Amino acid sequence: MRGALVALVLLACLAAAGCGGGGSAGQASNGCETVEKPPAREAEKMVPPTTTLDSSKTYSLNVRTNCGTFVIRLDTRLAPQTTASLVKLARTGYFDDTIFHRIVPGFVIQGGDPTQTGTGGPGYWLLDRPPANARYTKGTVAMAKTADDPAGLAGSQFFVVTAGDAGLTPEYAIVGKVTTGMDVVERIGRLGSASGRPTQTVVIEKITPVVHL
Repeated sequence: MRGALVALVLLACLAAAGCGGGGSAGQASNGCETVEKPPAREAEKMVPPTTTLDSSKTYSLNVRTNCGTFVIRLDTRLAPQTTASLVKLARTGYFDDTIFHRIVPGFVIQGGDPTQTGTGGPGYWLLDRPPANARYTKGTVAMAKTADDPAGLAGSQFFVVTAGDAGLTPEYAIVGKVTTGMDVVERIGRLGSASGRPTQTVVIEKITPVVHL
């Protein structure tokens, strides 16, 4: 199994941490439902997509969580292979009842690992190198990788930037931007710590792909 996927190495590697969420159990004062941890799933061997998405259409992912819903507008030009993969995985329910296992306030929230370990993935890797001038500003959605992986390598783990500018080097495949519900992302982003360990369970209840004709 590969080492823990990380969103970055800034001054030092962030420590991997697991936590989870599941069924609704009440409303917390921070606007998130208090939920129980869903069971971790075993590593899965998925099949990568064989084609990219239709370039004449626009694709979004509606991400429903126990803290609310946010929408990611996918950038099929910057990451044609990875965006096709995310849509396919979402359609199979791969992300349903998973968690944001790493939350660093004022920096990023990271999820997409059904094993809840920070090491899981779909069983395949794709490569969509970001441009040399790529910047990871607030609302940018990109793919996590280890420091030793080549630039643009992507599995299923993604992160959303909550900082004004995360100051990351252009090594992480950029798959889109949050266009609706950034307040939800920031709400989630407050439920973390410097180590990345969440202070409250945050569950991705479902990710639904939407095609805009």
